[in-house]
Amino acid sequence: MQAEIKKLLHHREPYLMVSEIISDKEDFIETVKTPQANEGYVLGHFPGAPVVPGAMLQEICTQSAGILITKYHSPVPNYDSEKTKGWALGVLNKIEFAKFLSIVKPTSSISAKVKLIAKQDNLFKFKAKVYQDEQLKAKINFNLVNISDEVIR
Repeated sequence: MQAEIKKLLHHREPYLMVSEIISDKEDFIETVKTPQANEGYVLGHFPGAPVVPGAMLQEICTQSAGILITKYHSPVPNYDSEKTKGWALGVLNKIEFAKFLSIVKPTSSISAKVKLIAKQDNLFKFKAKVYQDEQLKAKINFNLVNISDEVIR
């Protein structure tokens, strides 16, 4: 499963925030991130009382949505992050809403449930919910775009 994730996303360790795809279809994806105690954002946020930063919860959702875009809405057939040139898929364009409901500790897996709510040309609008131990931890609405990879070179 990790090989599929790396084919669909440009992200790599230590910034790869999706450990597993639980389920996916054209307008929905559920993924899991299993944090490790030695990850940099855990070690530095905060020593002695580690908390997963809200920005990393957003990134879990963004990368999950990026997998959905690449798998089901790619402008390039058979997209492969290592080989396909010309496109950067699923680039964060806007965070419309983010509400963090309680602390997320790096002690157990984090689940992201991401729904595609609208698509117009290369713009994709998503609503996401983040869970840990079956408790809702965050709600995030955001947009991603597909752009030329020349912009990021």
